[in-house]
Amino acid sequence: MGKPSDLLQGTLDLLILKTLSLEARHGWAIAKRIQQVSGEVLQVQQGSLYPALHRLEQQGWVRAKWMESETGRQARFYSLTAAGRSQLQKEAANWARLSSAIDLIVAEA
Repeated sequence: MGKPSDLLQGTLDLLILKTLSLEARHGWAIAKRIQQVSGEVLQVQQGSLYPALHRLEQQGWVRAKWMESETGRQARFYSLTAAGRSQLQKEAANWARLSSAIDLIVAEA
């Protein structure tokens, strides 16, 4: 299998949106949550995460505001907007369709 960082284009957006659907988080916490939930398989690098967050913010799917983190430092916390929740549903449906199609190909005898 490829490196864990070899995600299909657009998959990172889905992972971020899903992670933020539970609660607002700062960037490091988003990356850590993705890593934990994936059983340490997926590791999102800062060089991928922050451009993706910026893009999602520009699209109106997430909003950011400065808040105090658990360490007492100021950090940008990201949360989903209503448009982001709608986009998450679309992205999840697309992922289900794509992964089902890939499963059919891989399972073919």
